Amino acid sequence: MAGIFTAADVLAAAQEIEQRGKVFYTRLAETAQDPSLANTFRFLAGEEEKHWQVFHAIAQRVGDVELPAWATEDEYVDYLTALINSHALFRLGDVETLRQFVGTREEALQTAMEFEKDTIVFFMEMREFVPEGEKATVQECVNEERRHLRLLASLRGS
Repeated sequence: MAGIFTAADVLAAAQEIEQRGKVFYTRLAETAQDPSLANTFRFLAGEEEKHWQVFHAIAQRVGDVELPAWATEDEYVDYLTALINSHALFRLGDVETLRQFVGTREEALQTAMEFEKDTIVFFMEMREFVPEGEKATVQECVNEERRHLRLLASLRGS
């Protein structure tokens, strides 16, 4: 996979992840029978929109990326492509499929938890591609995704 690889490419993938997350959580909110669960999913949809805005703003400010010392461009592009393709919300299909998601409460929570875990891993890698001054912003998004994962895990027990 040859070509110029930029931090903006990674940020575009992050924005796509957040867009899909918003669509997914909105769908879960619309179909949840439990009002408190629906409120949680609406909250998470809003969080995904907030993160999309963060990554959109960072993307406007960044340029070329320096690859990690251990990787060639082809290796790292392949690695990030694998991370994206294995992400829960990409495995489920396109955005229209996410809008049609139907599952039990348990399936919804499990998929949401997978989404949050996959997003944490991707964002942790993404930190390597943003300028030093943006790393703290990406880390805060990682921290928020961790909080979302804990919230969802607590709902599975209730």
